[in-house]
Amino acid sequence: MKFVSYWHDTSVPFDNAVAGPVSGEFEVAVIGAGFTGLNAARQLAKSGLKVALLEAEHVGYGASGRNGGHLNSGHFASFGAIKARFGDAQARRLWQAYDDSIDMIEAIIDEEKIDCGFRRGGKLKLASKPSHVKKLQAMCDEIRREVDPTVEWLSREDVRKELGSDAFHGAVLSPKSAMMHMGHYAIGMAQAAHRHGATIWEHNPVIARERVPNGWRLTTPTGSLVARQVILATDAYTTETFGYFRRRMMSVASFIIVTRPLTPEEVAATMPGNRNYTNSLNIANYFRLTPDNRVLFGGRARFSSASNQSTDVSSGQLLRKQMVDVFPQLADVEIDYCWGGLVGCTQDRYPRAGTADGVIYGMGYSGHGAQVSTLIGSVLADIAMGRKDTNPLDGMAWRAVPMHTGKPWFLPIVGAYYRMKDMLP
Repeated sequence: MKFVSYWHDTSVPFDNAVAGPVSGEFEVAVIGAGFTGLNAARQLAKSGLKVALLEAEHVGYGASGRNGGHLNSGHFASFGAIKARFGDAQARRLWQAYDDSIDMIEAIIDEEKIDCGFRRGGKLKLASKPSHVKKLQAMCDEIRREVDPTVEWLSREDVRKELGSDAFHGAVLSPKSAMMHMGHYAIGMAQAAHRHGATIWEHNPVIARERVPNGWRLTTPTGSLVARQVILATDAYTTETFGYFRRRMMSVASFIIVTRPLTPEEVAATMPGNRNYTNSLNIANYFRLTPDNRVLFGGRARFSSASNQSTDVSSGQLLRKQMVDVFPQLADVEIDYCWGGLVGCTQDRYPRAGTADGVIYGMGYSGHGAQVSTLIGSVLADIAMGRKDTNPLDGMAWRAVPMHTGKPWFLPIVGAYYRMKDMLP
C-alpha cells in the first residue's frame, strides 16, 4: 500500500517550475498552485499581465490533488437553506456558480488540450436510512422546481441497478455532475499557465510579507519578489503569515482509500453505473471508480486537523470497514493507496472570495472546492484586473470563528456530535 495520493502518484510532475531563487517584480503574485491559483495565474498571464505563482510544495499538492475526484453540480445544501440564508437572488447566483464552474472546467480542458478524462457521469446523493428518503425527495422536488429541472429521483430498485449494494433506500440523480483525473488536470493547468507566460516556483512557501511603495514584498526560503497585487489561494493550507484568514477557517482532515484495479466482472458487480456517489450521513462517505477501474472511497473518518501517515493508517482502516459495509463483495480486494488531506471549512460551510487584509482571496470551500475553485480562480483574476461584477460570493460577511486562532481544538467534540446523530434511526 502506498501512503500517497493516487492523483499525485499517477501524474507526471510539472517540469517547468523555475529552478533558481525567487526574485523579480510582478503585477500580480498568486500564492497557492491548486485549481484556484492555477486558473487565476493562467487567466492573468493570458491577459498579458506579468504573473508569479508561488507554491509551498508542488503543483496540486493540497486539496486539489487529494480530493475524491468529484465535480458535483449545485451546492451541498438544499436550495431552500441557501435561499433562507441569503435571499432568492444570491441563492440562485451561488447555486449557478457550481454549474458554471463545471462548464468552465470543460471549456478550459478543450481550449488548453488537457488530457484528464473529463466525463459528465452524473452524481447520486444516496439515502443511507429509510428516514432520509422523504427529506431527499423533498430536496429533489425543490431543486427541480427552482433551479435544475434535470435532476430526478431514483427509487431503491433504481439504485440497485446503479450499485451492487443493498445499503441505500433511494437517491437524487444530478446528471450535470462530472468527474476527471485531478492530478492530470492540475498539471495541465500549470503547463497552460506557464505557456501563457506565468513564472512558477515550487517548494517556496511565503514566510513573510511586507508593504512596500509599489505593493507587497513576499519572502520565501530562497528569496523574495515584489508584486503590485497578491492573490491568496491556499484554502486549508493557509499559514500563520495570513492569520486573518486562519481565524475564519477551520482545517479539517479528510481521508481516502483506493483499491487495486477491479476486473470487468467486479466493476459490473460493484459500480455498474460509474457515477459519483455520496451518502446522506452527517459524516458522509463519497466514492467513484477511477479511470483505471479502482474503487476510490473517502470520508471524514476522524474529526482532526492533522493528516500524516499515522492518522492516514487508522483512518484508512475505518474507511475500509465502511467500504465493505456498503460493498461486501470487496472484502478481499487489496487497498493500493491510502492518504489524507486538509479541507478548509468556514463556520457556515459557504466559501468566500473578495478582498481583505491587503490581498485578493478565494477559499473556504468546505469540501466542495474541486468543482467551484476553477471559477473562483477566474473571479480573483477579474478582481485583480479591476472587474468587480463576476464574483458570486460578493457581499457575504465573513466573521472570525469564536475562540479560534488557527488550531481547531473543538473538532473532536463536533465529530462526536455528528457521529451520535448518525447512530439515530
